Amino acid sequence: MLDLFKNARRAAPVLAACLALGAAAAHAEANWPTKPVTLIMGFPAGSGVDVVARAIQDPLSKSLGQPVIIDYKSGAAGNIASEYVARAKADGYTLSFGTAATHGSNAALYKKLPFDVEADFVPVAPVLDVSNVLTINPSVMPVKTFKEFVDLVKANPGKYNYASTGNGAGTHMAFAELNSRLGLDMVHVPYKGGPEALTAVVRGETCCIMNQVQTVLPQYKAGTVRLLAVTTAKPVAAVSEVPTIASTGLPGTKGFDSSIWFGVFAPKGTDPAIVDKLNAAISAAVQQPEVRARFESQGNSIRVETPAQFKQTVHDNRAKWAEVVKAANIELN
Repeated sequence: MLDLFKNARRAAPVLAACLALGAAAAHAEANWPTKPVTLIMGFPAGSGVDVVARAIQDPLSKSLGQPVIIDYKSGAAGNIASEYVARAKADGYTLSFGTAATHGSNAALYKKLPFDVEADFVPVAPVLDVSNVLTINPSVMPVKTFKEFVDLVKANPGKYNYASTGNGAGTHMAFAELNSRLGLDMVHVPYKGGPEALTAVVRGETCCIMNQVQTVLPQYKAGTVRLLAVTTAKPVAAVSEVPTIASTGLPGTKGFDSSIWFGVFAPKGTDPAIVDKLNAAISAAVQQPEVRARFESQGNSIRVETPAQFKQTVHDNRAKWAEVVKAANIELN
């Protein structure tokens, strides 16, 4: 009996410390955030992904009551940034601004990733769906319609180089899916980011790119590039005169929908209460009238989902792109 009493006395401080730590953790979670929140960006400043992140930076800061900082760790199709966040402390202060590529197709493209795009992250909230559009330099490809584009490429297998914003990026995967489905033989030329890739098209170094509508709009309005078809299932209001690929009726185009999404992820183990707070703040930010109007004018549409719904979106997206990668026979190391 005496031994039990002594053991209990020895255990009491440990128990008290554990209870104190638990109470402190609960207090910290309840009061989160108490310091700036950092979004880790895997793409260069000025890229399409960065433009979207900066558009929600201020409204998200106001909603959270703390500054939101964007930290650039670009390279390797976003994998450098993803690995950084996967290894970060799961306290809600270090987040990934990811895409359908970084948390989808990259899992199929890169066989030796040091993280799992699903198991090592908590999907917090999507931000929007992004429309890509087939953009050409008319001096390099003297065509005016999507059908003429397809006919020209098929008549000249291996001649035309298309640009992308990097191996495995959405701009790469959209073109890979198109080439696979329509039997087109083109050469992929990856660049370090959106600005470089579009510049290559404008200069005539490459013939074309499947780029985001928001990125190519200025060049389109200036008349330096031509838009042939959008990759989404439905027309894009910002360029309503441009048909969808699916609507052209060419063999292989039925049901074509190669849109991508952008969203926010936290490291695995992040407290659900923090995830819910973040989800609510992000959803409120993208639904602000001025933010929604800005995105829609750029050819994008906001996407609002719960963490559970976004988790399913990520899972389904990963499966879809795995099929595309297999069909196109693409593998990156």
